[in-house]
Amino acid sequence: MTRSYRIKAGLAAGALLAAGASALAAPSAAPASRPGADYPTAASADYVFGCMQAGGRTRDALERCACSFDVVASLVPYERYVEASTFLSMGQVTGEKGVLFRTGAESKAAIGDLRRAQAEAEVLCFE
Repeated sequence: MTRSYRIKAGLAAGALLAAGASALAAPSAAPASRPGADYPTAASADYVFGCMQAGGRTRDALERCACSFDVVASLVPYERYVEASTFLSMGQVTGEKGVLFRTGAESKAAIGDLRRAQAEAEVLCFE
């Protein structure tokens, strides 16, 4: 699997999140200390599921994808993750409307934050 393919899978999972995941972050024991504690459970599951679709359905892929989610969640607050996912999803709209979501300064900044976090996760979890 190529690195860009795994990253795209994670971004696709983020698009699913933006479409409406609404579960609550789970553990009651020290949730603030766990990476991604402010992320809904469905968001972490979508991210890991999308990553595993790209990287294989093995125990090793599960562990690497969970690691990737933890890194991204530790670097990007949930609200920013939703924002970037929404820009990515809406940027796929063809024509003039999609251009607004692909070229705006705020969309580039949010997507850049997410992609930098995913690149860090790639280095820490997949190499």
